[in-house]
Amino acid sequence: MTLKEQLKHKIDFKTKPLGALGLLEDLAFQIGLIQNTLIPELKNPAILVFAGDHGLTDEGISPFPKEVTWQMVMNFVAGGAAINVFCRQNGIKLKVVDAGVDFDFPEGVPVVNAKVARGTRNMRREPAMTAEECATAIKKGRKLVKQEAEQDCNIIGFGEMGIGNTSPSSLLMHRFLNVPIEDCTGSGTGMHGEQLTHKMQILKEVSEKYDPKTPEETLATFGGLEIAMMVGAMLEAREQHMILLIDGFIATAATLTAIRINPEVRENCVFCHSSDERGHKLMLEHLNARPMLQLNLRLGEGSGAALTLPLVQAAVNFLNEMASFENAGVSNK
Repeated sequence: MTLKEQLKHKIDFKTKPLGALGLLEDLAFQIGLIQNTLIPELKNPAILVFAGDHGLTDEGISPFPKEVTWQMVMNFVAGGAAINVFCRQNGIKLKVVDAGVDFDFPEGVPVVNAKVARGTRNMRREPAMTAEECATAIKKGRKLVKQEAEQDCNIIGFGEMGIGNTSPSSLLMHRFLNVPIEDCTGSGTGMHGEQLTHKMQILKEVSEKYDPKTPEETLATFGGLEIAMMVGAMLEAREQHMILLIDGFIATAATLTAIRINPEVRENCVFCHSSDERGHKLMLEHLNARPMLQLNLRLGEGSGAALTLPLVQAAVNFLNEMASFENAGVSNK
């Protein structure tokens, strides 16, 4: 029997009706294939939160000032954000990465300094990043994941912080999926009515200004430094045979980009939840992804990834520990 056949047999012959553990069965099967074993295990789970600023915020596409990016990073390192609470609860190592924050963090603050630039440029006037900046961000994301793999981590989640970063995510979705900008653009941190109409108009104008050809060019033109670094991290995580915990709208836009660069990334992705941010459900449908949770989250930070880890652990545990009909002496229909 192939590994696929062996995994299917092992799952189907547990002491339960066929398919009775639903998505957990699919997850156990997927993890067995990722780790190429009938007895998978989760080791040293980690979440990387990438932070970056966005020049497009000059155009009023967020109700919050960009200073909130660095202020929230300080909240992360002080342990006060939702992601800190959920990582502590579930025993997840958390690293906060400065991918491109427009702020100099004080000496001694436990932020990983991977700063490529002090935020992206204003896309209304010029591409968000140069090709070199984008390539550097991808490379740095790869390096950070390689370091985690070297510390025997085999499951990794991705979060982000960046005022204005739903806008680049909407643009990436719009360009990769050829979906109207209106279907890709949501309220972000709280845009409604005229503010939301203004945001959509700006994004339409930006999209019409450029015609990038490759996924990398599209990312450099419309992306963010934290998104580009996340893309690199995802590409490396696939190469390291890790399980990728994909959070909400922005992390999924990064995943979409990574899959355009290497389609095999999709095989390692666990989509953690369906965000309340407009466009996320469409992206998940395109990726044929069934999210583990539906909690109306729209926070980012990797919060959905941290909340999903116990379910991933449950999938591994039932595969490894639950009795089969054969060894439990239970009659099978």
